[in-house]
Amino acid sequence: MTELKNVELELSRFRARVLFAAAMVLVCFGLIFARLAYLQVIRYDELSTRAENNRIAVVPIVPNRGLIVDRNGVVLANNYSAYTLELTPSKIADLDATIDALSEVVEITNYDRRRFRRLMDESKSFESLPIRTRLTDEEVARFSVQAYRFPGVEIKARLFRHYPLGEIGSHVIGYIGRINQAEKEKIEDSEDAANYRGTDYIGKLGIEQSYERELHGITGFEEVETSAGGRAVRRLRSSPAIPGNTVVLSIDIKLQALVERLYGNRRGALVAIDPKTGELLAFVSKPTFDPNLFVEGIDVENWRALNESPDKPLLNRALRGTYPPGSTFKPFMAMAALNSGKRGPNEAILDTGVFLFGNHRFRSHGDVGLGMVDMHRSIVKSSNVYYYSLANEMGVDLIHAQLAPFGFGQITGIDIEGEVRGVLPSTEWKRRAYKKPEQQRWYAGETISLGIGQGYNNFTMLQLSHALATLVSGGERHVPHLVREIRDVVTRERRPVGGQRLEPLDLKAQHVEIIKRAMHAVTQEGTSTRVFAGAPYASGGKTGTAQAVTIRQNEKYNAAKMAEYLRDHSLYIAFAPVDDPQIAVALIVENAGFGAQAAAPIARRVLDYWLAGIYPSEEDILAVQNGQAAAPIGTPRRASEVQLPAPVLPATGSTVLPVPAPAVPASAVAPVSLNPEPAR
Repeated sequence: MTELKNVELELSRFRARVLFAAAMVLVCFGLIFARLAYLQVIRYDELSTRAENNRIAVVPIVPNRGLIVDRNGVVLANNYSAYTLELTPSKIADLDATIDALSEVVEITNYDRRRFRRLMDESKSFESLPIRTRLTDEEVARFSVQAYRFPGVEIKARLFRHYPLGEIGSHVIGYIGRINQAEKEKIEDSEDAANYRGTDYIGKLGIEQSYERELHGITGFEEVETSAGGRAVRRLRSSPAIPGNTVVLSIDIKLQALVERLYGNRRGALVAIDPKTGELLAFVSKPTFDPNLFVEGIDVENWRALNESPDKPLLNRALRGTYPPGSTFKPFMAMAALNSGKRGPNEAILDTGVFLFGNHRFRSHGDVGLGMVDMHRSIVKSSNVYYYSLANEMGVDLIHAQLAPFGFGQITGIDIEGEVRGVLPSTEWKRRAYKKPEQQRWYAGETISLGIGQGYNNFTMLQLSHALATLVSGGERHVPHLVREIRDVVTRERRPVGGQRLEPLDLKAQHVEIIKRAMHAVTQEGTSTRVFAGAPYASGGKTGTAQAVTIRQNEKYNAAKMAEYLRDHSLYIAFAPVDDPQIAVALIVENAGFGAQAAAPIARRVLDYWLAGIYPSEEDILAVQNGQAAAPIGTPRRASEVQLPAPVLPATGSTVLPVPAPAVPASAVAPVSLNPEPAR
């Protein structure tokens, strides 16, 4: 029996299936086109960037760090390039085994391993970190032959900072070091984040820190097309790095080196300033340190030696060391008396050697009276009794009001970081400084010793020299500064820095003349007569001897029976020429005794150098170092004929490459000299 098919029904079913299949095809193509539109239109920018990033690597080009030079062009900080062996921990499966294998190819010491571990703790795992620096040619060749064995290990040429004069001026120049985690976070949160890509080092102290932006330069970049395996195929485009600017200091490094030699192994600080501009001519802190030790990370032994030394070589005494000024404070007290009308220049008092206040005896040196003393004689002969009585008459708050404008107990605004304020006491200061009510009260007896620069008085040598410059210039004031100008190595533009003039103090010319003439007499008939005998210029000065520890009323000072760190400090302030001061100097030699014995001879040599171009003989330098000098001895030399110490070279056993030239014409870089004529 034949089955009859329903053709219409079959066709209807077929058509339905075809329509369904066609609809499904259309839906699928619609989804494909929708997805394509989404990727090609809506997410085009994002995916295009990703594709380019996969194809193109952007490599930062670290700029050459700028030079630091002194006022005469002597190079104090420069750069050199050397080969380093670097590891990227994230690309190495067994780090310890790799380092052990590497040590069979190139020398890797225990110190190298410890430093590498420290760098790992401070860095991210994908960063390239040096395990050996300054490789020799032989070491580079040995590794290159076996480089295939060490994935994640490569040789790079990196720039290193170098300080050719070693310890000379180290507290001024400062040093650079590897960027730590805290500094990284600070940079990432700043507008300079992009400029520090690829940069591993940053200024840590002194000029290197305070002028980091000028010295760092502008980071360049290079776009490199890479293969799927990450190998560079070709360079697409690049923007060269712009080297850092040259920072020109106001100091004379030859004078700086001379002063550091004159101190010898003693501790102290000296600041020499130009009263007309505020430029610092010498800024000495002794002892010093070698900043080259810090560039690659200081080792434990050297760090312990510096950090635990009782001499505190890392302390910038000129900036952060505070001391009682001793008798160098007396000319300022005399000016305060004249300004306030508390005492006239001809008003005299009887100096019996002792000033009685209640039950307390305030003594003079040696308990010897000077008889009748007026203002001129009080400075020349350094009468303590005169200033004990003057301080008692003025009171602490009037002393503060008169002397704070000179900069005592104030931040001067110098252009390096870390300056401390010191203490110029007042009743308000004591209320803020102490917590207990009985400590907050100011007692009248505490005022007496302020007159001779003792008591709560504590100032830096920077403040003392700044105050002296203000006094001898008749009240003219400038912000002290170490940087003279910035030189742009690209445009050759010279941009002056500093020299900010402050509102002058209202000092009467006749009062200033009284103080200056008295200080000049100190060098002619006073406590520094022997030191300044035969000087080819007229100078003014004042010796000072400040107690490091308090001596009881019934005790007498005997340096021979005291530990060296407990002996009196030796101070001196000086300026010259008297009629037109071009230099003002304040210095301290810690625990060295009387000012005329240790400090004044150093000041004399500084003035000789600056004003007369005279450099002391080796015999004289040795006498000053031993505290046995007065006027110069031996045959002096012309400062222009004396050479600076030979530059310290980078560590031996390394391949030092020429530093890449900046992308500017060679003529755009100003030449520098190693032994220029001293400034006059």
